[in-house]
Amino acid sequence: MTDRTRIMLVDDHELVLESLRTSLGGEFKVVASVSTGAEVLPAVAEHTPDVVLLDLGLPDRSGLEIIGDLRQHAPAVRILVVTMHNDPVLVDSALHSGAHGFVPKNAGLQELCTAVHEVAEGRRYVSPRLPRRGDRPADGSEQFGFANLTPRQRQIVRLLGEGKTTAEIAAALSLSPNTITFHRSRIRKALGITSEAALGRYAFIIQLAQDERRTENDP
Repeated sequence: MTDRTRIMLVDDHELVLESLRTSLGGEFKVVASVSTGAEVLPAVAEHTPDVVLLDLGLPDRSGLEIIGDLRQHAPAVRILVVTMHNDPVLVDSALHSGAHGFVPKNAGLQELCTAVHEVAEGRRYVSPRLPRRGDRPADGSEQFGFANLTPRQRQIVRLLGEGKTTAEIAAALSLSPNTITFHRSRIRKALGITSEAALGRYAFIIQLAQDERRTENDP
């Protein structure tokens, strides 16, 4: 009998973690579970999971940044996003950042197990429950508040939309990571955005809108 796939759970709700441990523990080996972004890399280094089940809505860091960190520091680890946020822009953003699969939290246990097996075996899995790409809102909301940001803030949002991490933005702008973190906090306050995950989604929407305008203006 082959060894069971080793999985690590990342979610900021203990009830969700406990439910996943109970539900998945029979089929997979749950080697660790953490509730903050800061714990992810140390836990991966210590427990060497095959697959990380990652919620994007963590309290301390953007899940999209964590995906980038995992791809850089633990490239062998497969990443399956399991989140309540299931709009097509966020799916695109997570996959673009390096995730190998995406499943909404309203998926059934059988689908989640299938997704884990698929990404563990080197394939990509995107749930059929997710809305299709192109179903973006047509009300112009992706531009809301962007013109009211300072030039530096708009620059940072564009770089976030390209999938860059705080450290990469700091290097690109010759600023310290702490300064970028401060700017991100100010941007969130100016836009009325309450989480880093939501800021990442907003930035990616801005980037998509600008890319599409450039495409439309090309001769």
